[in-house]
Amino acid sequence: MRKLLIFFFAIALLNSAPLDRLAKRGKKVINLFCEPSKLPKDGALVEELVQKIKESNACEGISDKDIKAVATYLLSKNHHHSTQIDVPKDAKCPVCGMFVAKYPRWAAVMEIDGKKFYFDGVKDMMKYYIFDGDFKYNREKISKMEVTNYYTLEPIDAKKAFYVIGSNIYGPMGNELIPFSTLDEAKNFLKEHNGKKIIKFNEITPKLVLSLDGVEYNQ
Repeated sequence: MRKLLIFFFAIALLNSAPLDRLAKRGKKVINLFCEPSKLPKDGALVEELVQKIKESNACEGISDKDIKAVATYLLSKNHHHSTQIDVPKDAKCPVCGMFVAKYPRWAAVMEIDGKKFYFDGVKDMMKYYIFDGDFKYNREKISKMEVTNYYTLEPIDAKKAFYVIGSNIYGPMGNELIPFSTLDEAKNFLKEHNGKKIIKFNEITPKLVLSLDGVEYNQ
């Protein structure tokens, strides 16, 4: 188990925040090549902003890759971090023991009988929710389950989110269920990151959760 955790942690370091890196590149591109006053002020999806940037002629002569970087930066700027799940610095995931505040893009939270439990990814939250033999508490007293929209960092009701599985983006604990607010967002991510499938909350089974860790479910 220790070797498995070290392996997942190494993956997390390599893939921890690809969108953050792209956003930083976008900021540099704007400073060097764009007219900020002409850039679009709104847009819900990266591809929507890409089209608006092209139409604005605010960044003439740059590549499609740099336009996408600019769009990613604008999206992250529009959805500032004040709307994200507020994780205490000392909060540890009850499943793996990692400090959740280090991974804001992956944060999830459950409120049970007035107490909040924080997780460093949807996968660990679902383990806590599904495997009642390992995690004993009254499921009827769950009052809230929220996950983080991968694109906007906004909290989403876990039962209303769309999840992409099998992509080339990894969370702090390796393969993840990556959440989005809309089906369009999920489809865009699936296409860009070689995802295998989009699922809803009620399709997250014990077998699926364990398969993300490469473990076979026998019951």
